[in-house]
Amino acid sequence: MKVTRLSDKPKHRRQPPFTVKTVTQISQHLCILTGALALPLSGCKTTQSSVDNRGEVYVAGASQRGNGSTAAPRPPAAAGYAPKESYSKVQTSLPFVALTFDDGPHPSNTPRLLDILKARDVKATFFVVGTNVKRYPNIMRRIIAEGHEIGNHTVSHGNMTKMSSAQIERELTTAHQSIQAATGVAPRIMRPPYGAITSSQKSWIKQKWGYPSIMWSVDPQDWKKPGASVVTSRLVNGAKPGGILLVHDIHSPSIDAMPGTIDQILRKGLQFVTVSQLIALDGKG
Repeated sequence: MKVTRLSDKPKHRRQPPFTVKTVTQISQHLCILTGALALPLSGCKTTQSSVDNRGEVYVAGASQRGNGSTAAPRPPAAAGYAPKESYSKVQTSLPFVALTFDDGPHPSNTPRLLDILKARDVKATFFVVGTNVKRYPNIMRRIIAEGHEIGNHTVSHGNMTKMSSAQIERELTTAHQSIQAATGVAPRIMRPPYGAITSSQKSWIKQKWGYPSIMWSVDPQDWKKPGASVVTSRLVNGAKPGGILLVHDIHSPSIDAMPGTIDQILRKGLQFVTVSQLIALDGKG
């Protein structure tokens, strides 16, 4: 008889598998995005592989590889994917939240974060800044290869409410092209820096690029560096079904907070999906 010692038990709790009841309730809602996300789900049919014959991961049915054109391609909408102009949360009673990270990739913090996510089989969404995309394309490719989503966070991280339409177009188009050049994936969502955006800008951006503007329901104000335990407490207490959690992967203390944050949210019975997967659940459950 083998005796399992406490030290033999796994150090990290991975995202728990769906129960039969949960699968019956939600699988049909998640499957509708498999044609648009690089996150195929068991039991869902996909029309294209998420890895092409060159080993590059891309969004099946959604990404458009760069061909030297300067125009920013608009990703075609997938069946069942009809996002609103903006979200701070999604209306659902199903036990899912989206964990999002802004302003990266960072040369040391983001890889450390990816290790934490991988150990727990958790998928997240990264809103990346164009200048950092160009600096760290290998990290960008790792984000995609490990099944996470990437969103547009402009090139210079400026306040969009103080920009002209032409300036915003340059910011989003250049960032879009940089993301696509680094990863082969066309982003489907954007987040305005500082959350600063007008209603008319949201409408125009949605019409021009197809991007919904993604805000958040929980802000731990980690940029003020209140300490890892405080960041964890704020995120865990605020996490509710349909929630969108804001964190910044450019701050080391924020990454320190992630193991405890993720483990405690999982213990609440919630699971993590990407923002686009969460949008697909809007109004469900």
